[in-house]
Amino acid sequence: MKLKPERRLVLALSITLFILFAEVLGGLLSNSLALLSDAGHVLTDTFALGLSIIATRISKRPSDYKATYGYHRVGLLAAVINGLSLFGISVFIFMESYHRFMSPPAINISVMLPVAIGGLIGNIIMVFILGSGHHDLNIKSAWLHVLGDTLSSVGVIISGIIIYLTGWPYADPIAGILIGGIIISGGVRVVKEATSVFLELVPKGFDVEDIARRIAELPGVMGIHDIHIWSLTHKKVSFSAHIWVHDQRLSELEPLRKKIEDHLSELKISHILLQFECAECENGGLYCQVHAVEEDDDDHHH
Repeated sequence: MKLKPERRLVLALSITLFILFAEVLGGLLSNSLALLSDAGHVLTDTFALGLSIIATRISKRPSDYKATYGYHRVGLLAAVINGLSLFGISVFIFMESYHRFMSPPAINISVMLPVAIGGLIGNIIMVFILGSGHHDLNIKSAWLHVLGDTLSSVGVIISGIIIYLTGWPYADPIAGILIGGIIISGGVRVVKEATSVFLELVPKGFDVEDIARRIAELPGVMGIHDIHIWSLTHKKVSFSAHIWVHDQRLSELEPLRKKIEDHLSELKISHILLQFECAECENGGLYCQVHAVEEDDDDHHH
């Protein structure tokens, strides 16, 4: 049975709180800086998951007079905050790795290893709970937090085993640097995607000029201009444009409107707004495309 996003987040948060308690207790008993550091990462996971749960609930609220588009972008805001916190975690890991290079800590393997393995199992369960598709950037940012902590647990365990078997103390900081690099790259992707939506940039994979040309070539379309393609939220693409047609009744335009909307729907555009007009678009207008007017091609903006 597939769990809803909010239920997945609540379940992951419950597991995270249990792991946090176990790792803090295990770190204090074993005097393991590695375990306490990993517990610090788990603490940021609880913050990220809690923020994602709140954002998921708010984003479900219907549109009202204060937010006519609804509250979908609250989840994006949570994704940005979580993404930026991944940068902070990475910086912390890099600094800690440097200190461990300078002064490698002693680790009590007999206490640390069982706790770290238990934490790893819990993190793997959460990765599977949250990792079933990432159509929601809010969920994706929380998943990246958990994935980063999973990798951190793996690093703690592997480096602990290497130190136990070989006595080489630098395995731990090297693992930390590699983990930090992976975490920061995930944070960059999430922040980049969310920022693109906030700035209302053209979503990835959409060629505005090609879409304008295809619509302009449809029978009955004399031109198209003032095209806008943006995302209301992650994966929900909107489109608006002015369509230049011959002077005719609105009811006669229904087949053309349906044909344009069907074409845009095939491109996974969910919200479409078309304004029909019988006046020529201005020269130099944004993506102004005029059908069958070859002599004016140089005067139009492509």
